[in-house]
Amino acid sequence: MKDLGAEHLAGREGVQLLGLLNLYLEQEQRFQPREKGLSLIEATPENDNTLCPGLRNAKVEDLRSLANFFGSCTETFVLAVNILDRFLALMKVKPKHLSCIGVCSFLLAARIVEEDCNIPSTHDVIRISQCKCTASDIKRMEKIISEKLHYELEATTALNFLHLYHTIILCHTSERKEILSLDKLEAQLKACNCRLVFSKAKPSVLALCLLNLEVETLKSVELLEILLLVKKHTKINDTEFFYWRELVSKCLVEYSSPECCKPDLKKLVWIVSRRTAQNLHNSYYSVPELPTIPEGGCFDESESEDSCEDMSCGEESLSSSPPSDQECTFFFSFKVAQTLCFPS
Repeated sequence: MKDLGAEHLAGREGVQLLGLLNLYLEQEQRFQPREKGLSLIEATPENDNTLCPGLRNAKVEDLRSLANFFGSCTETFVLAVNILDRFLALMKVKPKHLSCIGVCSFLLAARIVEEDCNIPSTHDVIRISQCKCTASDIKRMEKIISEKLHYELEATTALNFLHLYHTIILCHTSERKEILSLDKLEAQLKACNCRLVFSKAKPSVLALCLLNLEVETLKSVELLEILLLVKKHTKINDTEFFYWRELVSKCLVEYSSPECCKPDLKKLVWIVSRRTAQNLHNSYYSVPELPTIPEGGCFDESESEDSCEDMSCGEESLSSSPPSDQECTFFFSFKVAQTLCFPS
């Protein structure tokens, strides 16, 4: 096994990898949600008027469904969860605002991570998520979130550490590269993101726990030794590491168990009203052979003049009116669209 020390890494890409790792370690604390705020949410009982862990976890599941529907990458989802949790831990949010905040977190993350051609429009996200907000509500809420987070939206997350750890391991192992599946590790991280408790873990620790559990299942002594060297370099103490590894292990066991209530894996279904279905012609059910229509123009999102700096006041500023008849023509069954993306 190769040594992870500076002697071997000098003059090679390993120097850059460890330099990047040191940078991530310096930044991770700044982008973690406030532990005090997360603890307050954890201690909140189920109530219609307060934000509790169940509502937060359900909203993250919705974010995962949105990311799956629009074909967004894992980084978009993880960053959206980070933005959401940082804001929830900072502000006193009422449940009726949670849908709007979740959609805004997803849009903000998508604009940072995705290519321009893959960024969904605000109108489409509103319609698919059924958040009952207007484009003006979304624009104003995005401004509030950005201001409260001091416009530091591009965060260092557990996914950054997971990718970096994975690359470091591949640089130092003689085993087959495909033996350690990054897709499976990302799916496991998504499962952890759906639990509020893991937002309190350091991203470096959470990523290392996921890798450690996966390496143990592979029973690879070489990979385990490399991980121990990585752990030593990150200066993660044993007490903290074993505490979070136990929680991660329980979470993954629950998600892989048949008793776990997983989202429906049916195909996406568009539900139309009976009146609309009667008016549809047969040609509507076939895909016409038409040339690709180029994307153009931009959605006009006029910002409301009302300020909403305090989440505890101005609550009626967020529109709760039902969608128009035109929007109701095609009504998306959102729960059907939820896909766990967790390996069986």
